[in-house]
Amino acid sequence: MNKQNNIVAGLSLISLICLVAAYFAPIWWVSLTAPNYPVDAFPDGIRIHFHFDGVYNGCKAAGKGTRMANEIIQKDLSHDDERYNPILDANKNVDKGAEGLDCVHEMNTINHYVGMFPIASGAPVEKPLAKFFFGFFAVMMLAFALPKKKPRLVVLAAGFAAVAAWMLVDQFVMGKLASHVAFYTAETATFFNEPEKIKVWGDNVDLISRLVIFGLIAVMAVVVAGVAMLRSFQLLLALVPGLLPVYFVITYSAWLWFFGHNLHPWGAFTVKPFMPTVFGEGKVAQFSTYSYPYWGYGLLVIIFVCLMLALLIRRKQLREGGAE
Repeated sequence: MNKQNNIVAGLSLISLICLVAAYFAPIWWVSLTAPNYPVDAFPDGIRIHFHFDGVYNGCKAAGKGTRMANEIIQKDLSHDDERYNPILDANKNVDKGAEGLDCVHEMNTINHYVGMFPIASGAPVEKPLAKFFFGFFAVMMLAFALPKKKPRLVVLAAGFAAVAAWMLVDQFVMGKLASHVAFYTAETATFFNEPEKIKVWGDNVDLISRLVIFGLIAVMAVVVAGVAMLRSFQLLLALVPGLLPVYFVITYSAWLWFFGHNLHPWGAFTVKPFMPTVFGEGKVAQFSTYSYPYWGYGLLVIIFVCLMLALLIRRKQLREGGAE
């Protein structure tokens, strides 16, 4: 029994380490290529990396390639619509040698041509609150590693209290929620010039974020009560965080659907609503699209495997009366 407990604790610890690393890791990458974006200037195409807390630049052009890319962008993205001026201004800073290109901005520019929302408008609630969900999962993993009921409840209660306090102070006392809503509305307005609608969206982000924050605190209380009253409830401490790779794919797919089915007429080209490629290769107009998991998703898979193994061992212990 002690050996089984040590295995469960070891698997939980591995999962916890991978969880921390996964928060800072690129989980998925997307790249667009086209004949007018040559490999010499764009070795990885127009590439972006999806993290749990946002979308980051994935381009690595430098030196001569960067200067070439700058010339191509200036030529291909010039447009007589004043809404493109911020793009052209940003491209003046492209020639920075090793710093390379800001492909998040370039992806937004390409998406704008077909009437798609800017990337920053996606997952406006999930991204800023992801760190608290990771804290929630981390506490569950630590509690699951413990074979005794009383220490498990102490870890849950203390850990959840710390995460809840951190979340409330960060979002309300330090004003992070308000600043995030302001950033979200400003970024959305970069390409989408309808102030009234944007204000409504910002208000919705604020409201939904508040509901999620207090909803998460309520879930914490339910978890503590469940573990206190039901022996088998502790299995959820491994199952819930173990399904992180599933949560990511579902959320990622849902937002891709949103972007592809909410196109606007201000695009230079008209395309029918479509489902962007979730996994594999696709085609949109003259662009080839590539969408694949990155190394951070491998960490999520490790978490899943480790926690499912730990769950099976603990389930066996519960059946045999060897766990509290």
